[in-house]
Amino acid sequence: MIQTVIFDLGGVIVPLDFERLYGRLAEHCAVPAKEIPGRIAATGLVPLLESGQMAPEEFTARIVELLDLKAPEGQFQELWSSLFPGHTLVPESLMEGVKKHHRLLLLSNTNAIHFGMVRENYPLLRHFDHYVLSHEVGAMKPSPKIYAAAIAAAQCNAEECFFTDDIPAYVEGARKAGIRAEQFLSYEQITGVFDEIGVRWK
Repeated sequence: MIQTVIFDLGGVIVPLDFERLYGRLAEHCAVPAKEIPGRIAATGLVPLLESGQMAPEEFTARIVELLDLKAPEGQFQELWSSLFPGHTLVPESLMEGVKKHHRLLLLSNTNAIHFGMVRENYPLLRHFDHYVLSHEVGAMKPSPKIYAAAIAAAQCNAEECFFTDDIPAYVEGARKAGIRAEQFLSYEQITGVFDEIGVRWK
C-alpha cells in the first residue's frame, strides 16, 4: 500500500520555459538569447548552485559577470526565476485530494533563488508535508543520497512510496532506491496511474 506520494517540481507541477528565461536575460546584455544557455552550461555553475556548493550571492555575481548583465541591482533573482511562467501543469485539487489520504512530499533539483520564488507564487505547494530539495540535501537526482533523504522524510518504507518525475533517469534512480516510480506525462496520465496502484486523489 502506498503511504507517501512524492512529486517532482519542474515539468510535473510547474512548467519550465527556458526560452522565456534566456530571452529575459538577453534583454539586459549583449549576448544573444540562443548563446546564453551554452555559456552558462560551460561554467558548471548551475550544478554547484543546485547541489548547495555555491551560495546564491556568488552565483548571481558570477552570472552577472559572465553575461555582463546590465539589469538593475536586485533584479537578477526575478530574471533568473522567469523560467516559471506562472501557471501549473496539474490543478491544486490534485494536491488537496492526495493529501487527504497520503503523506505528500516534494523532491526537486532546485536552488534557493528559484524555490523562494516558487513558494511565493505557487500557493498549491502549501499542501506538501515536506520539501526534499537538492540544494539543502547536498545532492541532486539521480544521486542515491537524495532518494535516501526522501525515504527518510516519507516516514515509511521505500516500497510504500510512489514518485513521479518527467525525466526518465530520475524515475529510474528512484526505482533503484526501492521506490515505486513512473514518468510524468500529463495530469490525465498520472491520475490514471494513481487509480491503477491505489493512490487516492479525490
